[in-house]
Amino acid sequence: MNDYIICMDASGDLIREVAADNGIEFVPMEYSLGEEMRTSQGCESEELLKKFYDGQRNGDLTKTSQISPYMYESYFKPFLEKGKSVLYFCLSSGLSSTYQSAMLAAESLKEEYPQGEVYPVDTLAATGGIGLLVEKAVENRKAGMSIRDNLEAVRAVIPKLRHYFMVQDLMYLKRGGRVGAATAIVGSALNIRPMLVVNEEGKLETVDKKRGSKAAMSSLLTFFKENYNPEVDTKIYICDSDTPELAQGLADRIKEAAPEAVIRRTMLSPIIGAHTGPGMVAVILFGK
Repeated sequence: MNDYIICMDASGDLIREVAADNGIEFVPMEYSLGEEMRTSQGCESEELLKKFYDGQRNGDLTKTSQISPYMYESYFKPFLEKGKSVLYFCLSSGLSSTYQSAMLAAESLKEEYPQGEVYPVDTLAATGGIGLLVEKAVENRKAGMSIRDNLEAVRAVIPKLRHYFMVQDLMYLKRGGRVGAATAIVGSALNIRPMLVVNEEGKLETVDKKRGSKAAMSSLLTFFKENYNPEVDTKIYICDSDTPELAQGLADRIKEAAPEAVIRRTMLSPIIGAHTGPGMVAVILFGK
């Protein structure tokens, strides 16, 4: 039986065509831009995202809020009432409490809807990493895989996910406690670009620093060449927070290095962008 819903956090990035063609559902997430509270429904329009990042550039503070177990229950119930089960891809447990909240909701709903199942997946991923896993799950469902088999199949490839990205505005990392105030001030003055990964525990880790965007883009390309594993998947996500010239330049260089690569270009969700600021570029793929 493969009649089940695939859904993901609005914090994840997925190209619009895949979402629309395969009925992917998004768990809405709240964020603020200045004094205005907003709700992200996933696959935001480019116009909205540009306004968000322009707001950050103009000094608007941005924050996000957590989803409670009750909110998850309210979201999943309509699917269960229709007799559907749910395979849910959520933001890494190393970055957020969403997975724990979703698990509590799933346990609570078991009693009321014994015929349906909710399976949260701790992706240990963010942004396009969640998108890559959702695309895998879509392929598995099309192949007739049951929800439980699909769950195990996507869990098996999670350790192969690789995220590598650079940020341009260190002050956003400072606000999130990722770097100290002195590091942020000195780094900004020296045009330093921190290079970060999502490690095997699903947490952010700074692994390098580059002077300027050109060196940072070369580092992203080197990371791609050293990690790209087309035997697992040829799809690659390049996600940016409104820096299209850098992202497209990286995409062109990757396509030149690996012509068979299927490159997914997306703008970064405001849920993650609230913590990285404008000018971030990420390359996300399945590695060796």
